[in-house]
Parts: sequence; C-alpha cells; structure tokens
Amino acid sequence: MAVWRALALCCCLWGLLAPVRAELLELRRAHVSSVQDGAVLERDTQLPYHWDRQHQWRAGRAEFEIPFQLDQPPSEPYAVYFARVGNRAEIWLNGVLLSRFGDMAQPNHEDYAKAPQYVLIPAQLLQRDNQFRVLLQADGGRRGGLSTLLVGPEIEVREHYQEAYRWRITGSVAVSVFSLLVGVIALLIWATQVERIPGQAPRRDMLYLSAGVAEICWMLRLSDNALADPPLAWPAWGMLQTVAYAGWFCGSALFCHHVAGWHLHPSMRWVRAVVWALLLTSLPAAWLALTLHDDRYLTGWYGFATFLFIGYAAVYFWGSVRKPTTEHVLVATAGVFNVLVGFRDWVVIRASNNFAEISWMRYSSVLFGLALGYIVIMRFREASAQARDLMDNMAAKVQEKEQALAASYRQLEQLAREQERTAERTRILRDMHDGVGSHISAAIRQLQSGKASEEDLLQTLRDSLDQLKLSIDAMNLPPGDVTTLLANLRYRLEPRFKASDIELAWDVDLLPPLAGLDSKAMRQLQFMVFEALSNVLQHAQASQLRIELRAYPEGGARLRVVDNGRGFDPERAQRKGLASLRERAAAIGVGLDVSSQPGQTVVEIRLS
Repeated sequence: MAVWRALALCCCLWGLLAPVRAELLELRRAHVSSVQDGAVLERDTQLPYHWDRQHQWRAGRAEFEIPFQLDQPPSEPYAVYFARVGNRAEIWLNGVLLSRFGDMAQPNHEDYAKAPQYVLIPAQLLQRDNQFRVLLQADGGRRGGLSTLLVGPEIEVREHYQEAYRWRITGSVAVSVFSLLVGVIALLIWATQVERIPGQAPRRDMLYLSAGVAEICWMLRLSDNALADPPLAWPAWGMLQTVAYAGWFCGSALFCHHVAGWHLHPSMRWVRAVVWALLLTSLPAAWLALTLHDDRYLTGWYGFATFLFIGYAAVYFWGSVRKPTTEHVLVATAGVFNVLVGFRDWVVIRASNNFAEISWMRYSSVLFGLALGYIVIMRFREASAQARDLMDNMAAKVQEKEQALAASYRQLEQLAREQERTAERTRILRDMHDGVGSHISAAIRQLQSGKASEEDLLQTLRDSLDQLKLSIDAMNLPPGDVTTLLANLRYRLEPRFKASDIELAWDVDLLPPLAGLDSKAMRQLQFMVFEALSNVLQHAQASQLRIELRAYPEGGARLRVVDNGRGFDPERAQRKGLASLRERAAAIGVGLDVSSQPGQTVVEIRLS
C-alpha cells in the first residue's frame, strides 16, 4: 500500500509541475460580407467557404470576421494555419495586419489557395476576446475561398502546417520532377531507338512516345501546385491545365494499349479516334466552364472521361488475366488503381461541395512511371542478353573464320615457299642456260667447226666454268651488299687475270647494304659486272684493270670498271655483250654509261 501511495503522489506532483498544453482552436463560425458584380451580401456562415459553389464560379471579393476567445492571453507566440485561403488574401488580427498573400488589386494572376498557409501571431497581439478579419479576392472557377482556421501555440500549429505542406506541395513537386525525368527518358528512347527494315520506312516504338507525352503532360499538370504566380493569366492557365490532364490520361491509355500489344489489332483506329476526341474536347469544355461560369461543362467532361476509362480498365484487366504477362499485369494493376482514384477525386472534389480535399491521383500516377521504368529495364536486359548472344555468335564465327584464314595462310605460305623454291630453281636453270649453257654450246660449235684454236676453246670453257661458279655464288648474295658481290667476283676471276697478265687494281669502299637492291637485282648486277670483266679478258687486250666503288654523299653508289685496252667504238652496231649490259641495267633501274677510246674503256654503273 505504501508503494501505491507513493506512486499516486508522484503522479499528482507530475501533473502539477508539467506545463499545461493549450488546446488548438478550430474556428468555423464567421460573418461574411461579399461583393459580386456590385451587389453586397452579408450573412453568417460556416467554414469552409467554397467561393465557386457559393457564387456560381464568378469572381468577387469578401470580408470575413471570425471571433474567438482565449481563457487568458498567452505568453508564447501563437500561429494560425489555413488549409486553403485565397485566391489572394489579407490576414488581420485585432486591427493589425499579420500577412498578405498576393496583390489584391491584380485579379486572375496569383493564386495562393493551392498551398496551405501559415501565419505567426505575436503573443502581445492576443487578448481574451479576439477577432480575425480576412479580406479575400477570388477568381471565378479557381477553387478560391476560406477553410477553417486552426489557432494555437506556434509549435503545434507549425506541425499541422508542415505535414499539410509536405503532402500537398513537396510531394507534388517530387512527383512532378519524377514525371519530368521519366517523360524525358521515354522521349529520348523513342527518338533514338529506330528500327530500320530494308524496303520499309524507319520505325520508332510508339509505346515510349505515348508514355513520354503522358508524363510531360502530368508534370505540367502538377507544376500548378507549386506556382503561386503561373506564367499565363486565368482562365488561359486553367484551360491549359485541363488539356494537360487530358493529355496525361490519353497518353496513358495509348501506353497501356501498346504494352498489351493491342495496337496491332484493327480496333486501334477506333481507340485513337476516342483518344483524340477526348483530347480535343477538353479545351472547349474548359473554355465553356470558365467563361460561362458553369461548372457543369467540366464536371460532365471529367465524369464522362472517368467512366469511360473505368470501362477500359475493366476490359484491360480482364485481358491481362486471360493472357498474363508481367508487363501486362503490372500496367493493368496500375491502370485499375488510377481509375479508382480518379473516380474518388471526381466524386469528392468535382461532384461534391468538398473544399479542403486534394487530388490523390497526383501520387497514384507514379505507378505508371514505375511500370514504364520496369518495362525499360526489362527490355534493356532482354536487348543486352540478345546483344551478348549475338556477340558470342559473332565471336564464334570470327574464331572459325580466323582458324580457316590461319589454315589458308599456312597453305598459302607453304605454296609461296614452294613457288619461291620453284622460282629459284627456274632462275638457276635460266642462268645456267643463258650463261653456262650458251658457253658450252659455243664450245661445241667451236669443236664442230674445227677452225677454233685450242686457246679459244679453252677460253670458252673457262667462261662457262666461271659462269657456273657465279650462278652458285648468286644464291647466297646478301640483298644490297655490293661489296660482297665484288669480292666474290674478285675471288673467282683474279686467277684468270693473273694468267692473262692483267694487273688488277682494287679500289672498293666498304659500303652498307643498299636498300634498292633485292636478290633479283643483285643477280642482275653480278652478271653486268661479270660481262664487263669478261669483255676485258676476251677483247680488250689490256694490261691493267681497275675496279672502283664509291658512295654518293646523298645516297647510293658508283661502280666503275676501267681498263687500258685497245678500246672500241660504242656508237657502232651494238655488240651482244654491250646490249646485254643495257638490258640488265634497264631491268633493275640502274644507270649505265660506257665510254671507250684507245688506252681507256670505262663501264660506269650508278646505283641508287
């Protein structure tokens, strides 16, 4: 018992010491004095005050007097929260201006009724008996008016205001940004993903165009909640909002149709006709309602569109149940949920006298964006998988081709080697035929004639042997190495020069290989030098022979064979040896100059 008494005493003391939390006051009673078309009407009323319902969608102004009492003046700041006030308003308390929302002298521009409003009240302004005075300027058809007033300590009132602001403004901005991103991505996909079929015009996927247009329209629709001063004057801005709303649900319907694959059905032309009819009638419906101040035009149009899409959603959902796919079921679920929310909004906001309620569809619309994102991701994954399969197939085919090419290359390489060996054998046989063979044939003719001396016959056979040796040497000549070529000739022919009492002078520089002389050119050059030396041995009757090799400063070299023999006239009928020299020089593209006079014959070969 002692314990229970102690607990009870603590509770009493806590109750006495804890600060008393003031209750929030919700002010509903007001006296209104309205002015419309010059007529003044005064009466008591209950808040909320829906201007369009009370004044048949016509513009005007009003003054609200809203009294309230406090038990005692507070010592802390108070605040007042308006769920909706405007379109433009001034808030007065006990004869003091607390806040002004918009320019009261400028109709059809600013609209502060779309967002909740919060006004701080200094504690010194509050008394036991207080009175709010709200001056209101309303535009026809813009949902102007005055909601109930929530008055109390600043901290508690701010909590209500912040919660409402997050729900009505921050959430709308977030969804608007989301719709903008989804719409831009969808339009970019539509613009860049082009299917090109040979013989047909390029095609784009209209699914993305429908979704992109719908999301951009919805972004425009939701942006109205965050714009206190829209870029267009009223009622033009209101008509644009109606068209944007129509563009959203018409684009969403076409998006659903493409997801289900129904755009390929012949009935698609009727669906397009209905969608265009709804879109085109939205503007005149809004214009009639806002200019004739008769809400029935827009309410009827919204109702017709709502019930039409309820029917479409039922058919679409049934189609998804009969032939279910993940995309179809997902979009069908989003569509059914949205049309139910749209029906709720039409009943609560358009068809009833509810003033403080807001549209829920601004949040349910996110389902379409999420469905589109899912479809894009899944199709991207599918396309990526197909691309990977295609790349794998291409890689396998490329590997097969590479293997086939490698086998072909090996065959070609083997064939080239065989052809090279055949060409080399052919060259050797040709050289032997042209050189050794011709000399042996000459020796045979000399023997058959019986007129040739033993010296002539011996000379012919020596030339034949030298030709054979040089043909063998030519097989191992390094390309471009003229110095080695001359050294081989010297090695083969120097004994014959000594036997013929010809003094050989060797004036040859050691040159690097010349790039312009391949193996074929080296063989031709060898025969040219051999022909010149053979002419000296056979015909010149010389006692001295000089071989020179000099490099040009700018590149290339000069080769000279000089003897002091009896000479000859180069201008006479061409000798066989001289003609052979010119033919070989032309074949390898080197310069050849032959000059001769008694006592000096010069054969000069210019190598580049």
